[in-house]
Amino acid sequence: MEGIFTVWDFISAKKCSTFVIAIYNFQFMTDLRHLSVIYEDNHLIAVNKPSGLLVHGDETGDVTLVDLVKQYIRIRYEKPGDVFLGTIHRIDRPTSGTVVFARTSKALERMNKMFAEQKVAKTYFAITRTRPNPINGHLKHWLLKEADKNITKAYDAPSNRNRGAKIAELDYELAGDIDHYYLLKINPHTGRQHQIRAQLQKAGFPILGDLKYGSDRPHYDGKSIYLHCYSLDFVHPVTKLPVSIESPLPEDDRVWQMFSQLLEE
Repeated sequence: MEGIFTVWDFISAKKCSTFVIAIYNFQFMTDLRHLSVIYEDNHLIAVNKPSGLLVHGDETGDVTLVDLVKQYIRIRYEKPGDVFLGTIHRIDRPTSGTVVFARTSKALERMNKMFAEQKVAKTYFAITRTRPNPINGHLKHWLLKEADKNITKAYDAPSNRNRGAKIAELDYELAGDIDHYYLLKINPHTGRQHQIRAQLQKAGFPILGDLKYGSDRPHYDGKSIYLHCYSLDFVHPVTKLPVSIESPLPEDDRVWQMFSQLLEE
């Protein structure tokens, strides 16, 4: 089943009893209002993650996307107890866009294999205030994670000073420019932590709002960066049919919406 709708639309239509609503805490119900399901079948479910929301739990203890999707499944399918939901991949907390989960162990195993074998085509959009030169290109770096700082450093070549660094590659192209804002279409070929953010900083055109990776100004909301996972394309792990899942650019941001209109033309 495809199509974009909010979980709150479904809950309202379902007319859940007062008792059912009461068992969920206020934070969950508030966040579920903004959960946008963009693809769903018996084996997979995908959502358009808003920026600022964790995919998986960390030391903060904040509500996560996994928590919300599990709650959605409990409500929609009236499932008591624990719900199986396999995390296949993640996007960073300040990043928005497409995240797909597995609803069965079979789908989880096969999707993990496809990601590992780079059989999932990923498309991101990023906005920068620096015009890339050249406007289209291929970036190849070696990335080294500094766990104590939760940051990834990009190097032009492997050396003794970056032992353990892993190769990272992506293609980018200038998709549009408006008023000195530049929209980049990015296709990563590897899936390293903070890969796009670190590589664009190293290339000299950091993502707008990404203070951790070279931006000279924060996002106005203090929790987002201008990086959006637009689409994932792959062969379905069970039906073997082609699947293309897209998340529209954030609707509540003026800069994103300038480019949203441009892409529709």
